[in-house]
Amino acid sequence: MRSKPDHYTIRARKEGYPARSVYKLKELDEKLQLLPKSGQILDIGAAPGSWSLYARRRGKGRLRIVAVDLQQIRIAPEPETTLLIQGDVFSGEVQQKLHEEAPFDLIMSDAAPATTGNRTVDCGRSSSLVEGILSLAPGLLARGGSLVMKIFQGGQEKRILNRMQEDFATARMMKPKACRNESFETFLIGINYHGKK
Repeated sequence: MRSKPDHYTIRARKEGYPARSVYKLKELDEKLQLLPKSGQILDIGAAPGSWSLYARRRGKGRLRIVAVDLQQIRIAPEPETTLLIQGDVFSGEVQQKLHEEAPFDLIMSDAAPATTGNRTVDCGRSSSLVEGILSLAPGLLARGGSLVMKIFQGGQEKRILNRMQEDFATARMMKPKACRNESFETFLIGINYHGKK
């Protein structure tokens, strides 16, 4: 059962964000300086749009955001700073568009699979999604770039983190305070991408 609106939800409404999830990214960014001062960001699983909107506000015109989701992204597009793509990030059509826009200085994903209520199944789907996103890095992520992805904690996150340690100078796991108490999500973060040694 979904929790009643908490102070993050109320704050998001006041600050004009579509969802409370913005404060997860904000905390990660403030602690790790994830968002570049300029350049390009790819937001995977962007709907309803809070992460992209945070990046746009933070970038003050110096960042370009490409936001992708199967669902409609509920923020206004801005030709100079924000490209919205509705579609499957793994489809050939979307991949072609992304390769035309690449490289990206940050790939960020708050994406989650459709959940069943069965934690084992849901965690397995989340791990597969994260590994799919990680596999996009060689073609889309700039050298020295960063990657942040949500994952459900079910035992696979440490294995994936070990894989990330081969590709990034720093790889770590963090659970922001804005995650709901009942949530079993956490975030995998890779900083300074160099590809496999």
